[in-house]
Amino acid sequence: MGREVGHLTFTEADYALFRDRLRQQLHTLADLTRHASFGAQPPTLGAELEMPLAGDHGRPVPLNMAVRDALLDERLTLEVTRHNLEVNLTPVALAGCPFTELAREAAWMLTRVTALARANHGARAVSIGTLPTLTPADLTGEMLTPAPRYHALERAWARRVPTPFPLRVRGRELLRARPVTAQGAVCSWQVHLTVPPDRFNRTFNAAQLATGPALAAAGNSPLPLGHHGWQESRITWYEQGFGDRQPGRSRRAPRPRVGFGRAWLRGSRVAAFEEAVHRYDVLLPDTTGDDDRADGERCPPLEELRLHLSTVWPWNRPVYDPTGHLRIEFRALPSGPTPLDMAANTAFLIGLTLSLTSGGHDVATALPFAYARANFYRAARDGLRSSLWWPSPTSGAPREHGASDLVRQLLPRARAGLLSAGVRAAEADTSLELLRHRVTTGHTGARWQERALEALEGPATPTHPGRPERRTAALRELTTRYARLAERQAPVHTWPLPPHS
Repeated sequence: MGREVGHLTFTEADYALFRDRLRQQLHTLADLTRHASFGAQPPTLGAELEMPLAGDHGRPVPLNMAVRDALLDERLTLEVTRHNLEVNLTPVALAGCPFTELAREAAWMLTRVTALARANHGARAVSIGTLPTLTPADLTGEMLTPAPRYHALERAWARRVPTPFPLRVRGRELLRARPVTAQGAVCSWQVHLTVPPDRFNRTFNAAQLATGPALAAAGNSPLPLGHHGWQESRITWYEQGFGDRQPGRSRRAPRPRVGFGRAWLRGSRVAAFEEAVHRYDVLLPDTTGDDDRADGERCPPLEELRLHLSTVWPWNRPVYDPTGHLRIEFRALPSGPTPLDMAANTAFLIGLTLSLTSGGHDVATALPFAYARANFYRAARDGLRSSLWWPSPTSGAPREHGASDLVRQLLPRARAGLLSAGVRAAEADTSLELLRHRVTTGHTGARWQERALEALEGPATPTHPGRPERRTAALRELTTRYARLAERQAPVHTWPLPPHS
């Protein structure tokens, strides 16, 4: 969730100074992007893997600081709650075999974290969107990781909107929570793609359109707090946490900081950054970072701009990196089930994004934004059973398709996009073929969890009515089985289901 901050509380003078620096840094960024050398490097791909720590009983264990301190690996960082960690994978060249490299490093880090956690604490790392065994007690203030940034965010949010708030899935209230702590329930696989400034807007628009089909095929968060939710419940969970909960909101009320967006990106090369600055109020006006002078090897740090962007959470987010580039952070994909599955999701999403911009094309001319937005939420809710809009290559009018059929139709386009970027044909084929098998079987991580719960819990009958303890035991067994299968690193469409109770 961004860099650390130096203070927990701020004055009005801090806010004024911070806003002033934001405006100055927007101008600096605009000037930087006009230089031919800025962002001229070959494209790279990176990823962040968030993962809960769970014990042999399948329950979360608050050990993130102990595991991180024992491993002493700079790639490991603390996440919001004490039972979550994040791995920042080493960026790789997009050309060649990027998905193999990312999957290999993710698998290695999962193995290392699990080996240490098991040896010292009887726990393991689990790559999953939402741990089914979480309870409201795991999302209290006591579970917030003791890092100044998270506590400062909680204070800032309480200043902005009263807390705690009711969090609902499919109309059912699951808990009342503080927004930052509540995000400890969701874990993502966040992908970063560097993009030249002159292609940023149309690539960002393509990413928005590509995210719907990719999310439909990637669902892995169907059981928030052990209850049936969306195929990707992370989406509605996160949006409620950082959304606008004020009834009868006036024009001057703070806007929700999470969402799919409101329009296609148009305007200057830094339009996405301008929107983040002009549209969203400041949460953390910390001005204790480095100054804005370049050091000869790096561009200016623009600390305030980067900090502000880290407190706005669109599902596709613009990023400025002082090493000299812009990139898109794809935030919608869930963690897990395995590194191979995450690599396949990435290959499809990135390949489709690139293919949609071929020949200088901008999808903003092919489809109303409302259709892309509808796709995103339909995919999150219903996964491969959703119905998605897509531009017609002949009539130009958008048509609805079943998500499974649409993803299969788009696989050749994703392959073409990857090959155009220099990805090796065998690399593209391996990842996209895995995705094709998953879509053909319908066996996503979300569907496996739903079907496994049904098998383990068994049907309610007059002699064995549904009871909370049966659900609790089934969720723990489901989570343990999931973790063991994931450790074998075979893709989720090959996983067996447990026998029915």
